Amino acid sequence: MKILEFYGVKLEDCLRLDFEGTFGSRAFLERELDPFLQVLEEYAGEWMPDVVEGKRRRKYKRAAIWKSLEEARDGDYTSIGLYRTKWPVLDMMLRLRLSPQPPELSIVIKVKPLSFFTEEGSYRPFVAMVRAWASRYPVSHAAAHSADDEELAGAPRFGREMQTYVRDGFDKIYEVSWLNVFGPKLVESVGRERMLSTPAWRVEELPNGSIFLVTRPTPADFASDEARLAQARAHVHLRPDLDFDTVLRGLRERSALLAPVEPRFPPDVEPFLSRVVDRISSHARSRKIAEFNAWRPPEPDEWRPADAALPPDVEDVERARAHYRYLAEHLVALLHTKVPSVFDTTPESLSDVDYEFWRQEFPRVFERQNIDTLAVPAIGAYLGEVLVRHLGGQWIPRQTLEEAQVLVGDRVWLPFVRAWRYMRTCQSLLDFSLTQLYRVAERHRAAG
Repeated sequence: MKILEFYGVKLEDCLRLDFEGTFGSRAFLERELDPFLQVLEEYAGEWMPDVVEGKRRRKYKRAAIWKSLEEARDGDYTSIGLYRTKWPVLDMMLRLRLSPQPPELSIVIKVKPLSFFTEEGSYRPFVAMVRAWASRYPVSHAAAHSADDEELAGAPRFGREMQTYVRDGFDKIYEVSWLNVFGPKLVESVGRERMLSTPAWRVEELPNGSIFLVTRPTPADFASDEARLAQARAHVHLRPDLDFDTVLRGLRERSALLAPVEPRFPPDVEPFLSRVVDRISSHARSRKIAEFNAWRPPEPDEWRPADAALPPDVEDVERARAHYRYLAEHLVALLHTKVPSVFDTTPESLSDVDYEFWRQEFPRVFERQNIDTLAVPAIGAYLGEVLVRHLGGQWIPRQTLEEAQVLVGDRVWLPFVRAWRYMRTCQSLLDFSLTQLYRVAERHRAAG
C-alpha cells in the first residue's frame, strides 16, 4: 500500500488538531477506545484514514488498530500512524500512555490542504467529531487551527522556555484557535460565565465541565480580516488584561506574512530557486519568495577573454581531459541516488545539483577538508563537462585545477574556481550557483 506522503509533496498549510485526553483502565482498552474509533469513522468522511501503520502497514480495520497498538508498545507507551492513499492528505498519530501511569489518549491530526475545509460538508463534521471526543475523553486543552498560523504564533510554547512549557503547559489563554476545548481548570481561571459569553460562532458547555468554542464556521479563511476580528474579540474577552488593538495588529501582521507573493526571481537562477521555495516551510515561504525577488546574485566573473586564455601546460592534453571526465563521474557517484538526472550531464541536472546541495546544507554539514579535496574538484569538472557537451566548449587543461579553462566562444570559463566559491557556505550555493554560470555562458555565446 502506497500512502500519500504528507511531507513528500509541496509543503503547504494544513488543519492541525492537538488533543490529549484521559481514559479508563488499560484492562478494558478496546472498550475505552471503541467510542474514539466510532466517532472517527462517523465524521472523518473524505479524510478518513485507510492505512494503519505500527511496526508494519495494514489496511484500516478495527482489528488492525488493536494489532498495531500491541506490536508498537514500548513500556508504558504505544503509538501508531494513520494515513490515506488518496487525496486529501492525512498524517494522524494516535499515542497511548498505559497503566500503571494514568492512562492518556494523545491525538495529532494534520489534513491538507487547509482549503479542503472550506465547504460546510467538511468543517461541520470535523467540529462534531472533536466535540464528541471532548465529551468522552476529558482534556485540559485542545485546539484545531492552521498549522502555519500556529508556527507564527509560537505554539505550543508561546515564547516560554522549554522547561517552563513542560511544567505549565497551556495554563492560561495564550492564543484562541479556530476550534478550542478549554478544560475545567482553564474555565475556572477565566470564569465560567465569562467564557460562556465569549463572542464566537459556537460556545457550548460540555457535560464534563469543559467549554467547547469555535470562533467561525470554517478554518480555511483564518487569515481574512473578518476571521482575525473574530479571533481578537474572543481572545481579549477571555483575557481582559490584553489590549484589543494590539492583539488585532499582531494577528493582521501574521496574515500579511502568510499572504501569497508572486515569484519574480532572477531568470538565470529561477529553475533552482523555484525548487528551493517549494521545500521551504509554508509558513515562511512568502517571506522567502519576497527575499528572493529582491535578491540578485553577483554576476559571474570566473572567466577571461579568449585571447587572454592560459595555454595548456600539461604533457598530454587528451589525457588531462579524460581526467576531468573522471572527476565529473565522482559527482555522479556522490549524488546519483538523490539526483538521478546527474547521469545526464545537462543544464537541467545542474539545477538539480544546486538544489540537492542546498537541501543537504552541504557546506555546513560535511567536513571542510573533504569538501575542498573531493567535492570541489568533482563539481568543477562536472560543470565544465556540461559547458563542453551543451555549449560546444573545449577544455584547456592546466596542471593546477583552478587554472583549467573551458573555451566557449570568445570567453574561457574557470569551472573549478566557481566550484570553490560555490562550496564556501550555504549562502554561497545561492550566490555562485552552477545554474547561473551556465545560463550566463549560454547567453554570452548566443550573443557572440
